[in-house]
Formats: sequence, structure tokens, C-alpha cells
Amino acid sequence: MLVTASRSILLLVDLQERLMPAIDDGQAVVGRAALLAEAADLLDVPVAATEQYPQGLGPTVPELAAFPQLVMPKTAFSAVAEPGFDMLLPPGRDEVVVAGAEAHVCVLQTVIALRERDVRVVLVADAVGSRRPSDRAAALERAREHGAEVVTTEMVLFEWMRDSHHPRFREVSKLLR
Repeated sequence: MLVTASRSILLLVDLQERLMPAIDDGQAVVGRAALLAEAADLLDVPVAATEQYPQGLGPTVPELAAFPQLVMPKTAFSAVAEPGFDMLLPPGRDEVVVAGAEAHVCVLQTVIALRERDVRVVLVADAVGSRRPSDRAAALERAREHGAEVVTTEMVLFEWMRDSHHPRFREVSKLLR
């Protein structure tokens, strides 16, 4: 089943100012998440973000800060465990496209908790990161074992559009250059 823009929400997990410099290839993770967020904006896909203990890890990175319609501070590793998490999921949106850090902690625990709720989770491999590549790789494998679909940024963008005749095709394609 392809990812559908009208049913998706993009969830940016803990892509924060003080955390991302410690993430292996963190700038690339932020860059891919920014592509997803820009395309989501063009294609009317809601964007939400979480921030793990923002007093310590800071706010969402500047490259992404303008995109989320809702930002939820949290202390639990799984965003789903936080009171009010359901506010991040708009009615009629049953596909959660996930990007963020750290892949093996907050991202993975959020993904597994969403799957436990029978939510379709699409985990964007090139838009998630951890401090160590081995932790990221283990998280992707475990997420897949729990029913998350592991994809890439470009897979999501082209599935959201479906066709080169999509009215936003040229604008989205320019993001990839």
C-alpha cells in the first residue's frame, strides 16, 4: 500500500538544537526531515513535532521550526505515552510518517506504541538518526519487525504525489535538486 498525502501526518520526533550535533550524520538527517516537511507543507500534510525535555535539549532545530502546526514537549521517551498525544493526530489521518532522533530510543518507542494502537507507521530511514550507526540500524530492524514500513524520503514524496501530473509535482521535484 502506498503512502497517501490525504491520510498522512508527518511526525518529527525530537529533532532538537542540542541533540542533533551529537547524532551521526545529523545534518543529513535534518536535511531529509526538512525535505519531508517542505513537501508536506506543499501537499497539505499536517506536521507535528515532539521535543524531549526542551529545557535541556533546546527547541526544534531552526531548519524545521516553522513547519509543525503543533509541538509537544515531553519527558517520556515514547511520545504516545504523553498526555495529549492524540491532539497531534488530526481526525481522518491514519498514516504516521516518522522522522527524528534518536532512532533507537524516542523514535523506536513512539513507533512501537503507535503500532500497538494499530496505526500505520511509515518510518523514513534516511530521516532518522542515532549517535551510533549500529543503534540506528538495530532500531530500523526492530521497527520493521513490529510492523513499521521502512522507506526513504523520496519514496514518501513520490507516493504522496502519485503522478507527474500532480499540481505540485514541479515544486516538490525542485526540493530534490
